[in-house]
Amino acid sequence: MAKILIIDDEASIRSTLAGILEDEGHRAVLCESGEEAIAHFARDEFDLAILDLWLPGIDGLSVLERLNGAGAPPVIVISGHGNIDMAVRATRLGAYDFLEKPLSLERVLLTVNHALADRKLRDQVRDLRRHFTLEELLIGESEAMKKLDQQIRSAAPTATRVLITGENGSGKEIVARTLHRLSSRAEQAFIDVNCAAIPDELIESELFGHRKGAFTGAIDDRKGKFELADGGTIFLDEIGDMSVKTQAKVLRVLQEQTFQRVGGQQTIRVDARVIAATNKDLEAEISGGTFRSDLYYRLNVLPIEVPPLRARGNDVVLLAEHFLRRFAADTGAPKKKLSAGAATKLKMYHWPGNVRELRNVIERLAILLPGDTIEAEDMHLEARADGPVTVDSKLTLKEARDEFEKQYILGRLREFAGNVSRTADALGVERSNLYRKLHAYGIRVERP
Repeated sequence: MAKILIIDDEASIRSTLAGILEDEGHRAVLCESGEEAIAHFARDEFDLAILDLWLPGIDGLSVLERLNGAGAPPVIVISGHGNIDMAVRATRLGAYDFLEKPLSLERVLLTVNHALADRKLRDQVRDLRRHFTLEELLIGESEAMKKLDQQIRSAAPTATRVLITGENGSGKEIVARTLHRLSSRAEQAFIDVNCAAIPDELIESELFGHRKGAFTGAIDDRKGKFELADGGTIFLDEIGDMSVKTQAKVLRVLQEQTFQRVGGQQTIRVDARVIAATNKDLEAEISGGTFRSDLYYRLNVLPIEVPPLRARGNDVVLLAEHFLRRFAADTGAPKKKLSAGAATKLKMYHWPGNVRELRNVIERLAILLPGDTIEAEDMHLEARADGPVTVDSKLTLKEARDEFEKQYILGRLREFAGNVSRTADALGVERSNLYRKLHAYGIRVERP
């Protein structure tokens, strides 16, 4: 059974369409204006919409334009004033099909069935691609990956909060999606929020939703990410970039499992598992006053650290071979192979961009190289800035790790002539984070 929203200002058409759809076992929700339709979409989810273009107030094309997104349902457009130009505009805005009035009810049912079947197929393809993407991270035989796999399998069945740490490109989001897929909430929503990508003035509305008129541009009620994740999982990516003000409101949701929409008075209760991720050192952020310690302890119940690619040994070769197989399967091109020298060079490179960088390098080589073998000289990978970094074997693990990091940062700074911005980009960290590390290690930046 599908839930279908019918938007038409003529009561007879709404009634007729609802009748034939309900006879087929579907549930029909009716509305008579564009404003009412937008409000319905903000409050609820639909499998399909049937939309009249000629509506009072906000017209059908404007409604269609607002629905044009990855999570929008397919929309069948209907009109009694149809023309080629109108059909083309509707199609460009994402309409599934265009039907002219007077409607043929057989044609309507046929189009509805095709649209629902198409959506089901696209959902299956999306889930299949996600499954393959999840497997990519877990390819490997290193001890670091065995430990990560065990942590994921231990944490997934619980409803406990998880804090995932790791460098950019190492696969933190994939770990979060894997935790959700292996949990009892797998059939419910997985809602991801990139806290670094949302302007500070909009993030509260994004997380908690808003009421109509709450601020300029709030033309209708809107659900927030926490509300959409009810019963499922919400993934707060780059949590270290969230403002202290918003952190306080997130902390309250974690404590009370309730919130209010921006501009609203109603208290909304939510049951969502919270998974957070960051590439920052949150303890250093706490010391610097940019992250709340009470929120950190609420989030850091089950910590999971995703290892960088350089710490995974021969996994880099296994991943590269996997990407070559996948590229060949996706494009139909012959599969290329790695020479022994190429495999060695992959293992010697530092991979500041981690798995994401490796995938890009392998895809570029698979496209550009004419032969069937990738040689070491084909890989234009920069060597480490100052050669292999060595540390005293008598140091403790923490001391050795700090010394390695200090030497490596010094080498990269020399490579970029003391330019902190370029060094931060190469290391895959925020410039502010690099400045804190420079201060902690007593490194003075002197540019020529």
